[in-house]
Amino acid sequence: MASPVELLSRTNPVFSAYAFYAAILVLKMMAMSVLTARQRFRKKVFANPEDTPAAKGKVKFDDPDVERIRRGHLNDLENIPIFLLIALLYTLTDPSHLLAINLFRAFTVARILHTFVYTVVVIPQPSRALSWAVGYIITGYMAVQVVLSFL
Repeated sequence: MASPVELLSRTNPVFSAYAFYAAILVLKMMAMSVLTARQRFRKKVFANPEDTPAAKGKVKFDDPDVERIRRGHLNDLENIPIFLLIALLYTLTDPSHLLAINLFRAFTVARILHTFVYTVVVIPQPSRALSWAVGYIITGYMAVQVVLSFL
């Protein structure tokens, strides 16, 4: 088995894939903040009084369009950080390159699809549940593999 230094280097294709997909997921979560702000300005509804004069808006905490995006962002915050942590630990198990890269790829695509069907073009269930479940199962699988590897 390779050393941790070798496993966490650019020469390891699993770690390189992890770094790539982790960066995509971080950018995706950052985009959610911009999407929320865009929706707030479009609807002229804000969470803080000091934001309203320049935009001629009002303070409102229950706009359904803004709240939908915020819930999507919250779902990302509940799922992506634990994936990033467990996926990094998973790289230390020296997994199959093909399997690991496809797990990272599938999780990333599932999270992007989740955001799309939840906040951009709202598609009825089970689209959102299925895209969430793919990521959840992948994260769980990797967590089990880490536990078994480090017993």
